[in-house]
Amino acid sequence: METVTFGVLGPVTAGRDGAPLALKGPRHRAVLARLVLARRRVVPVSRLVADLWEVPPPRALGAVRTFVGDLRRALEPDRPPRAPARLLVTEGPGYALRPAVDAVDAWRFEEAVEAAERLPAARAPDRLAAALGQWRGPAYAEFAEEGWTRGERARLTELRLRAVERRAELLVELDRPAEAVPDLDAHLTEHPWREEAWRLLALALYRTGRQADALAVLRRARARLAGELGIDPGPRLRRLEAAVLAQDPALDPPAEPAQAAARLWTAATEAYDRTVAAGSGARLETAVGLLRHLAVTGGGGLEAARRHRPAAVAAAEETGDAELTARVIGAYDVPANWTRSDDPEAARRLVEAAERTLAALPDAPAAGPARCRLLATIALESRGVRTPRGPEAARRAEEIARRLDDPALLAFALNGTYMQSCTAAGMSRRRDAIGAELVALASRHGLVTHEVLGRLVRLQARAAVADFTGADEHAAAADRLAARHERPLVAVFTAWYRALRRAASGAPYEEAAAGYRTAAALLEGAGMPGLERGLLPLALLGLRLSRGLPPRVDRHADWGPYRPWAEPFALLAEGDRAGAEEALRRLPAPPPDLLQEALRCAEAALALALGDRAALRRAYDALLPASGELAGAGSGVLTFGPVDAWLTAAARTLEGP
Repeated sequence: METVTFGVLGPVTAGRDGAPLALKGPRHRAVLARLVLARRRVVPVSRLVADLWEVPPPRALGAVRTFVGDLRRALEPDRPPRAPARLLVTEGPGYALRPAVDAVDAWRFEEAVEAAERLPAARAPDRLAAALGQWRGPAYAEFAEEGWTRGERARLTELRLRAVERRAELLVELDRPAEAVPDLDAHLTEHPWREEAWRLLALALYRTGRQADALAVLRRARARLAGELGIDPGPRLRRLEAAVLAQDPALDPPAEPAQAAARLWTAATEAYDRTVAAGSGARLETAVGLLRHLAVTGGGGLEAARRHRPAAVAAAEETGDAELTARVIGAYDVPANWTRSDDPEAARRLVEAAERTLAALPDAPAAGPARCRLLATIALESRGVRTPRGPEAARRAEEIARRLDDPALLAFALNGTYMQSCTAAGMSRRRDAIGAELVALASRHGLVTHEVLGRLVRLQARAAVADFTGADEHAAAADRLAARHERPLVAVFTAWYRALRRAASGAPYEEAAAGYRTAAALLEGAGMPGLERGLLPLALLGLRLSRGLPPRVDRHADWGPYRPWAEPFALLAEGDRAGAEEALRRLPAPPPDLLQEALRCAEAALALALGDRAALRRAYDALLPASGELAGAGSGVLTFGPVDAWLTAAARTLEGP
């Protein structure tokens, strides 16, 4: 069967079985390009006319029909007269191009880039290189000046730039830095404003033993950014320059254990036979055990585990064995103590897989442990999402674990209960009880990672009520366990706690801010984007507001999920009061996580500044259950000051209690 393909990653082309098709004039190619851009959707004739001509000629509609007729003859030359077209169809008020999903180079490129993220790290660079090889020039090259291509061209170009940088990043992580250098050099020649590419090039040079060249690249980046854009390098570039000058060991390739684990994972996944050969289930379970180990080895391991886990679950589901799938999903009992997901889309897919598996399990007592683990997984992966299913799954998992009297199962279930303990403000006492039970249970049964989790949960809960003596004890205990059992990510949380403690204890503003910045530096490469994104600017905003200082909001900072709370402050500072009022009206409810009290305080500060009584009442009512606590300190990372201070200020305005 003949295959018709289309190319838009460069000049617009069409071909049949590898041979190019004659598309006549530029208007024909423009019609084809416009239809490809619509991605199989109908484009009304009136839209085609408006896009093809600034001032349509008198017979524009007829001309479009002629172009379409010519294209149909070129695309389907053997179609019998009056037979309906299969590729370029007439539908409703216009036309649609309906090629196969892999017939357009731009679509294949997008799919390949997404697929590379699901592959083991060792195989992803080749997949990305193949995807990038499909580019023949700028997307929709001959229509670069047309308004209708602008958005799509920008989107595809950004995807290509990110793919180049992601491939380089993987090569550096895999200790193949020399392979990354030539492509990054060429990339930066065309795109000198890409700070991440400068960072990767300098790191790749450093890891190939070219320290002087690495420094020269960083200084060239500084000169280009300052000279052409008038900006200083971002924090990641500045930190890298300091680290290169200090020959920081952290710049060396990943430690051998993590490399070995990554190699083992690659071998395990490549060996897995999807035709369910003898023993394949055992290999899958072994691979998931390896992922569980990877997740606690540090940032790179955590990222690798998160990246590969969905593939393992998908492979298990393909076997059609619900019990095997339940074991594969439930075996990843890695403790989590942050209530915002690092990858919400992956978490959603895991929840769906767990729900499907739960429904397929036999209704028998022997399936109890598998049901418990699936329910605990649903509770964990539903964190930060307002849904009744998360708390219900946590409750049922805990009930099953207690009935079965299985310590490891109960520890896993309690982790899910903890993740669902933020449904409202002021629940630190509940979390403290969960943490205390985890510490007692884990220490009795040698469950080290869950004992660390319990200590960190109690640290957060004691900080919420300003019991810093108790919180200090749990921080020290967590650090001791981490040092003894090689849990490097614990230091990230205890560093943030100490920055919070300094801020809450009245340290001078600059000293407290420096503490937050030092803690933020530890998040780079820690593999926890759900924690990292937006945390530092939010902490600094809370520091200023809690001290009665005017808020300073840098629009260019990475506010991550907290941007809706930052934007009204920025608009107000710019004198756009109406814009700030509208942004406050559109403000969403904070997600049910450890920072909801802090975000409610930001809402209260905005409402006070703008005199919005409805927003102030909303914030007051939400904060009232947390009376007596430090706003946001239950996160263990930041605070907006005493909740009661915000309640008092709100009550004065509202003339309430």
